Amino acid sequence: MDQQEVISEPKVENSAGDARGLPSRVGKYDIIKPLGRGAAAMVYLARDSFDGREVALKVIKPEYFKHPEFQRVYRPQFQVEASLAGKLDHPHIVAIYDAVLNDEQGYLAMEYVPGGNLAPYVSGKNLLPVDNAVEVAFKCCGALDYAFRRGIVHRDIKPANIMVGDGTDIKIGDFGAAYLQHGESVETLRLGTPSYMSPEQVEEKPLTHQSDMYCLGIVLYELLTGLRPFVARTLPALFKKILNDQPVPPSRLQAGVPAALDPVVLRALAKNPEERYASWADFALELASIGRLRSSQQAVPDSEKFEALKKVKMLSSLSEPELWALVKAGQWSRAPANQVIIGEGEQSDRLYFLAKGEAKVTKRGRLLNVIHAGEFFGEMSFIANGGLARQATVESAGDLLLATFERAALEQVQARCQLRFLWALLHNVVDRLVLADARLAQPN
Repeated sequence: MDQQEVISEPKVENSAGDARGLPSRVGKYDIIKPLGRGAAAMVYLARDSFDGREVALKVIKPEYFKHPEFQRVYRPQFQVEASLAGKLDHPHIVAIYDAVLNDEQGYLAMEYVPGGNLAPYVSGKNLLPVDNAVEVAFKCCGALDYAFRRGIVHRDIKPANIMVGDGTDIKIGDFGAAYLQHGESVETLRLGTPSYMSPEQVEEKPLTHQSDMYCLGIVLYELLTGLRPFVARTLPALFKKILNDQPVPPSRLQAGVPAALDPVVLRALAKNPEERYASWADFALELASIGRLRSSQQAVPDSEKFEALKKVKMLSSLSEPELWALVKAGQWSRAPANQVIIGEGEQSDRLYFLAKGEAKVTKRGRLLNVIHAGEFFGEMSFIANGGLARQATVESAGDLLLATFERAALEQVQARCQLRFLWALLHNVVDRLVLADARLAQPN
């Protein structure tokens, strides 16, 4: 009943292939090994023969071009996914590089994510830590919000379509069932996986971002408990439960799940879309709040880092992917009160960002200034490439969250992000100099 992909070593019939039955090449891509298969397509690890990049290559099975449902269902689905090539640039969405579809073949070249998908982590035998499950859901919120703002409702959010990179770094893939608000009308009859369908999807009503929100709620429920909220032996019985039954709160099913998560998950699973979160930002904020309450003194969840940068006015021109790039570029840590962050006379090309708390700026023990949450410091030395010695000491006034940016790490982010970030820093420096001049001009 559940239409999840089966990850295996499938045999592929292809006279031009090798002894294992694999095709040796598809288009410009050299086939390395099979990764999985769906109803109508095979997925291979392949290498672009032009630039050497490894990709996940989804290839429509040749026999499906003659399938009676190909023109009505499979071709439109493939066209939807192909139309997104190069259009979704987000750190938590699988990038689509290339797409080919004609009367004889069809394939998509996508970003290869080597860690597999989330399916192994919802079986109940290999559950993620609660904090990691919350982080995964938080990042999915950002990715699905990004897609929705571009007119896309995924319609098939499930563990098999959420790829896993390193740690909690995830990437949502398989947009074949997606609804494009500005695209051509295609077959929409209950596309998706039954166990993850929202009530409005079951009833074939119009879908919005809150339909994907419901699906993500089921995924989070599974990550926390190892169980699905609704299970039945037949499809009609399953749909009846989706429409009428209330899920058991996750904390009652799995020890270690905090009761504070119950209302968050259950709100995402509300029968009426209007009773779910109004926006992805609202859902993400709830998850981030839970993460902050649960985080240890030393652990810094990615959601906390992202939310701290997102609040900074001087970074408002940066896109969400650019903010995530800064999250990854920084070295994040917590510090207790009265800890020296950088002292007088030190030379460094590091840039500092105070995410939470306050820090004192002193010179020979005399208080000069207070740095507040959301402010950067060390810009002058950073811009001067470490050529300036610190004229004052910066010390934590209480517990704080700090990000340190090494020049080499920032140079690894995309040039556009670097440029916007540096312009923001320069504006910040100018504002401080103007303020300092105004203070000097005031009569004693």
